[in-house]
Amino acid sequence: AIYRYFLEEYLYIKSLNINEFPSHKIILVEKFIDEDGKLYQIFHTLFGRRTNDALSRALAYISSRALKTNVGIAIRDNGFALIYPPGVIPKISLKDIKSKELEAILREAIKNTELMKRRFRHVAARSFMVLRNYKGHEISVNKQQMNATVLLGVVSNLDHFPVLEETYREILEDYMDIQHAKEVLRNIEKGHIRIIELPIQTVPSPFAHNIVLEGLSDVVLMEDRKLMLEKLHRKVMQRIKELSSTKTLMR
Repeated sequence: AIYRYFLEEYLYIKSLNINEFPSHKIILVEKFIDEDGKLYQIFHTLFGRRTNDALSRALAYISSRALKTNVGIAIRDNGFALIYPPGVIPKISLKDIKSKELEAILREAIKNTELMKRRFRHVAARSFMVLRNYKGHEISVNKQQMNATVLLGVVSNLDHFPVLEETYREILEDYMDIQHAKEVLRNIEKGHIRIIELPIQTVPSPFAHNIVLEGLSDVVLMEDRKLMLEKLHRKVMQRIKELSSTKTLMR
């Protein structure tokens, strides 16, 4: 099964006249349009989920600001996807993010998210700024979150507030891996990592299937995932045959 998985990816890439494959030195970027017209910009970044989380959030933030539209994210260990509404064609690349700018971009990207609110509650509780108990009575998590949200709104205007800075540190260094993400961007800047763009397709490559499934909100049950994977697999094999036949006729 593993051999067939890699073989099908190999055949798919070769059918597009591409001779490079995802690795620690190659980032393959494919664009896939689904049946609803949404465009998936899929980055095959083999750097782990935490690094991909940092890269994807930064890229989605600057892309959404440039296009003035919401951009979805799907993250896996072997890559991530930015999901655009129908009719939107992205022109964003990892080359557009400089390693020195990554932290500032990520801080802006996460400051109003639910992730920030949840993490701030945990840090504030450890710092005794949000109480878990009061006069012998346990305070509910919902109440703690409300108190933390109010507190976050106040301290956000204070420079270098310790509890807020610790929240950012936890998200960027523990939840994500900003240091490795910076290293990836530095290697792109130096030319040690190359980015190769594939033409827009209506069928995602085998390596992209799980990333695409991650971005489908209506695929929840394992049975649904299995059916969708089988459907994508059939489309891939059909596309490989079609492209291979076309190339043969052109010779």
